[in-house]
Amino acid sequence: LSRIPDADFAAVGAVIGKASDAARADVVLKVRRPSEAELKGYKAGAAVLATMDPYGNDAAVQAMAKAGVTAFAMEFMPRITRAQVMDVLSSQANLAGYQAVIDGAAEYDRALPMMMTAAGTVPAAKVFIMGVGVAGLQAIATARRMGAIVTATDVRPAVKEQVASLGAKFLAVEDEEFKAAETAGGYAKEMSKEYQAKQAALTAEHIAKQDIVITTALIPGRPAPKLVSAAMVASMKPGSVLVDLAVERGGNVEGAQAGKVVTTANGVKIVGHLNVPGRVAASASLLYAKNLFAFLETMVDKTSKQIAINRDDELVKATMLTDGGKVVHPNFANAAAAAAADKPKPIVAGQNRGDDPASDSAAPAKTAPKKAAPAKADQAAVAKKPTAARKSSKQGDA
Repeated sequence: LSRIPDADFAAVGAVIGKASDAARADVVLKVRRPSEAELKGYKAGAAVLATMDPYGNDAAVQAMAKAGVTAFAMEFMPRITRAQVMDVLSSQANLAGYQAVIDGAAEYDRALPMMMTAAGTVPAAKVFIMGVGVAGLQAIATARRMGAIVTATDVRPAVKEQVASLGAKFLAVEDEEFKAAETAGGYAKEMSKEYQAKQAALTAEHIAKQDIVITTALIPGRPAPKLVSAAMVASMKPGSVLVDLAVERGGNVEGAQAGKVVTTANGVKIVGHLNVPGRVAASASLLYAKNLFAFLETMVDKTSKQIAINRDDELVKATMLTDGGKVVHPNFANAAAAAAADKPKPIVAGQNRGDDPASDSAAPAKTAPKKAAPAKADQAAVAKKPTAARKSSKQGDA
């Protein structure tokens, strides 16, 4: 599904094997986190790099700890200069933003750019982007390239200039809360109910006039905020389209259904595709593979050519979920230990399974829907020899 034939792997020194070969692997590279069945075939101490989606999936995190693997959550990669090439959220969100416009245009069934012909004028489509992160910015750029009239909104004041630079118009309630609505890591903060109400009032009238609305608002570790109410959907013209990129965490649009395209009573389509980057799988796989390789390369000793994980490295500290049979990430470890302390001791003396959910103040209150795979077929890529992995990646980049 990633459009890379087996022959291409073999040409750069890889051997095509089976998933069971992971039992001998020092490093396992994956799209999604391993299942409990897969973990039974991994050797203790193996490094596993994948998109782990740990929030709300505490039992799965505990299973990795119990299996003794050193698990790294690629989506926890810090947004610092050194780690830009490893930022899986950015690489996949970029493609999701692009594909959201393509999907929206396909469902819209009309041309996006204005066309002046002898037979009459086709008006330019009006596209509204809600949430201007990486996905939102790419959606703006794509819609503009396709000739649409684009407006966008976000709770972070820093993006106002970025929106304008792409030729779109910015729409937001610019009060004091708006001016402080960004975390140190560059993510959007969850806004107060009062701000959300003011923003909803401002956007309600605007949405009624739009042809395509794309929502991208997703706060790490939390349910997606509701941005578009059923009343707003009802106010839109028949044939209008909403594309919800946050449907995997409950959705930004009321009435959105994960994995479905819903047509409302008034003829509005709500698009809720899962794994949107996977809809352009070959491109998504190319970028995700580079994310994995760049991170793995930092764990290889340049002299011995062996895996040597530096647990003091800031990238390792930020992404390591489990290590040495324990959950070690601070967002999960403390709560897991506290929960385990409240449980009766297991039958085997000295063990502490710690199966209760682990969460901090940022963790969701409810179990979130399973996150879609970032891109390609969920098949483990096994790396026994880091030098071979490096050679393979260079060939792919070429």
